[in-house]
Amino acid sequence: MIAEKIKVLITDDSLLFRNVLKNELSKDSSIEVVGMAVDPIDAMEKIKTLNPDIITMDIEMPKMDGLTFIKKLMAEHPVKVVLVSSMNISVFDALQSGAVDFVKKPAMSSDNDLDIFIRELKTKIKIASIAKLVTYKNTKKEPVVETVETVETAGSTVARLSGLIKSSAKRVIAIGASTGGTEATLKILKELPEDTPGIVVTQHMPPGFTKMYADRLNKICIMEVREAVNGDRVETGVVLIAPGDMQMKLMKDGKGYYVSCKPGEKVSGHCPSVDVLFNSVAEAAGKNSTGIILTGMGKDGAQGLMNMKKAGAYTIGQDEKSSVVYGMPMVAYNIGAVAVQASIENIADILIRHLNK
Repeated sequence: MIAEKIKVLITDDSLLFRNVLKNELSKDSSIEVVGMAVDPIDAMEKIKTLNPDIITMDIEMPKMDGLTFIKKLMAEHPVKVVLVSSMNISVFDALQSGAVDFVKKPAMSSDNDLDIFIRELKTKIKIASIAKLVTYKNTKKEPVVETVETVETAGSTVARLSGLIKSSAKRVIAIGASTGGTEATLKILKELPEDTPGIVVTQHMPPGFTKMYADRLNKICIMEVREAVNGDRVETGVVLIAPGDMQMKLMKDGKGYYVSCKPGEKVSGHCPSVDVLFNSVAEAAGKNSTGIILTGMGKDGAQGLMNMKKAGAYTIGQDEKSSVVYGMPMVAYNIGAVAVQASIENIADILIRHLNK
C-alpha cells in the first residue's frame, strides 16, 4: 500500500520564493504541493477547496500578518502550520497560537544555505504531519490519577509550595525538548518560584532564535532566563538556554556548577543536543540532579536521561496526551529512563514536590 502524500499549501508574497519552494518540495516523493497563495486572505480561500495537511507561511505578509492569520485559522479551520520566517520574535507568539514549528528563512544568494533550509523544511513538514495541534494557554489541570509509572497531580499551587523549596547550590535541573517544546518548557518555567535551583535547557532551535526565546521567557517567568554564555555559573533562580549551534554541557568545579558552550558536531542529529547536556549532568551532578524530557521527534535525550537515572537523578517524562510529538519522551519511557511520566500541566508541581522532599 502506497502511503498518502503530505499535501502542502505554500503561502508567501514572493513569486520567486513560492516557485523555489514548489520546485524543491515537489522533488520529495512524500510531499505534494497542492497550491500556492500570495497572502493570508488568498490562503484562507484555498484551504477550503484544497484541504491541505500543512501550510508553510511567513509571519510578515501583506493584507494580514501571520500571527493574526494563525489565530483566525485555528478558530475557523485548524490546519498545521510550519513557519518560514526571518529573525522575528513573533515566531514564538505564533507557536503559542498553534503553529507547529518554524524554519529560518534562508539567504537566497547562498546555494548552500538554501540546500540546508530545504532539507530542514522537508523534515519539519514530515514531523508536522504526525504532530498534534496542542496549545497550552487555556488548558487546565486534570484530576489526580496515579499508577506505577504515571503521575497526575491536582490542587496544589506554586504560591503555596514556593516558600518550601529547599534551594541548594548542589542541585540542578536539566530540561530537553524539540518540536512543541518552546511552549511546553514555558508552561513549566512560568510556574516555578525564584528560589528554584538552577536550570539548564536544551531546546532544538537555530542560532539567534535561542536568544530571542530566552528574552521572551525572561519577561514571562519569575526566574531569570537568559541564553547561556560559555562559563556562565548555574545559580538558584536562573535558567540558562543552550545557544543554537553550540553544544552545552554542565561542568563542576570547587565553586559549584557552570556551563560549557562550544561549537561541536551534531549528536543524535542535533546541535545543541539534549543527550550532550543530559550526559554531562549525569557526570557532574548525578543524584543531585533532576532530568525532564519533553515533546519532540526522534530519540535525542533518551539515553542521556537513562544515564542520569543510573547516576541517581530523578527523571520526569512528558506523557503522550499532552505532547505535540510523542517521540523523545516515548523512547525515554520505553527504555526505562523515566521515573515519573506526567501531563505538561502537572510537571511543575511534581518537580516542586520532589525538591521539597
